[in-house]
Amino acid sequence: MSTPARTAGKVPDADASDPRRWMALIVASVATLMVVLDVSIVNIALPQAQSDLAMGDANRQWMITAYALAFGGLLLLGGRIADFAGRKRILTIGLLGFAAASMLGGLAPNPGTLFTARALQGAFAALLAPAALSLITVAFTDPKERAKAFGIFGAFQGGGGAVGLLLGGVLTEYAGWRWCMYINVPIALTVALAARRFVRESRAAGDRHYDLPGTLLVTGGLVALVYGFTQAADGGGWTAPATVILLAAAVLLLTAFVLVERRTTHPLLPLRVVMERNRAGVFLANLLIGAGMFGMNLFMTYFLQVNLHYTPLQAGIAFLPFSAGIIATTTLGPPLVTRFGPKPLMVAGTALATAGLLWLPRLDTASTYTLEVLPTQILVSAGVGLFFLAGPNVALFDVDPRDAGVASAALTTSQQIGAALGPALLNTLYLAAVTGYLTSRTPDGDEASRALQLQGFLHGYRIAFIVAGALLAAAALALTVLVKTPKAPADTQPTAPVPTH
Repeated sequence: MSTPARTAGKVPDADASDPRRWMALIVASVATLMVVLDVSIVNIALPQAQSDLAMGDANRQWMITAYALAFGGLLLLGGRIADFAGRKRILTIGLLGFAAASMLGGLAPNPGTLFTARALQGAFAALLAPAALSLITVAFTDPKERAKAFGIFGAFQGGGGAVGLLLGGVLTEYAGWRWCMYINVPIALTVALAARRFVRESRAAGDRHYDLPGTLLVTGGLVALVYGFTQAADGGGWTAPATVILLAAAVLLLTAFVLVERRTTHPLLPLRVVMERNRAGVFLANLLIGAGMFGMNLFMTYFLQVNLHYTPLQAGIAFLPFSAGIIATTTLGPPLVTRFGPKPLMVAGTALATAGLLWLPRLDTASTYTLEVLPTQILVSAGVGLFFLAGPNVALFDVDPRDAGVASAALTTSQQIGAALGPALLNTLYLAAVTGYLTSRTPDGDEASRALQLQGFLHGYRIAFIVAGALLAAAALALTVLVKTPKAPADTQPTAPVPTH
């Protein structure tokens, strides 16, 4: 991703007299809306997809983590490719690739093909998302117009989660889960055609160096880590040789990534960006919040559809207060940043979200949406909304202009890495809890067996929600200990990362 300070054009940047800049904004906004939408839409479709493809419980989380891993692992590289290869060109390639991967996912005959398609979607999203954001940055050079443009862009992204939940529910219930993949094809092709007409090409000046070793190491390390979690859940346990080897490989690859980034002249992620104390605190908290939030949504989906017997559409509607809470907090909350400063808001918000998540271990067979699920959604959405509102003020405040783009991308990347690791870890702990619960009890008859199974699911959910709450509590602790930044100026206007709530 680029900021104006980094951008020099082989093709001139758009100016205030270019009437196409507002249409280019719509193109970029819809393109990244699709990226956000695709995160929430699959949550609702996952139970039906698991049943249709005979997907194992240990592997089902790959439908979420394959996308998040590819997106998070390749986002920094994607931003750099877009800067130097041409933002319009890379946006178009990303859209067409996303359409093709979505078609593959819709046609998937087995879980492996579906997971591969989801990873490809994430890879192409890692190209189109930073390209779209950079196009807005270079198209709007006037500060007032840029603020308005980012407001419109943010509104599209904020609504993406809610649209995905509703659309996922409607498509899954009335057309089947595969249409949650197919729906991306007409959207992506239409946006690609619009980009051809309305978007002006631009490129950044400078040396075109890509840190491929760093990309391979960090992506390989994260894949090994998630696959290690999956192996532990798939009957091997944490001490099984395959699990130990995978987790050890993850540690080695991620350590090698840090060493490579320290020595290369063109690092994928300059360590000076993440080693600054305040940014480090926000990045770590963002990762932990992403892990807890996405893990919560995974098991909330199953609780609603399996235990409460909600239809996919009802489940999608049931999630709307969560999206509405984030949108309301981030829209109405900016005056709070000016009044209290970003750190108190981030700490208070994360603590509020922790309290909300720790309400869920109360779940039992008598639990209802109104008394258990809804209060959690309100508290967690308001809490993480405060963090998303205030976090960029610290993560991107006083950053060197040469690092502004990579710092913004790193903020999104940290959340996506959390989104990959959280569901994988929590699913492993969930399965261990369910297995332990069921093996120690013997049902008497089919009806009792079904009731016992539902009790086992509830026990697993409770363990998963406790750990998710612990992750958010750790985020609050990281913010308290590491972030020392005073109040950021009220007029701070960092380049916002792509929201993926």
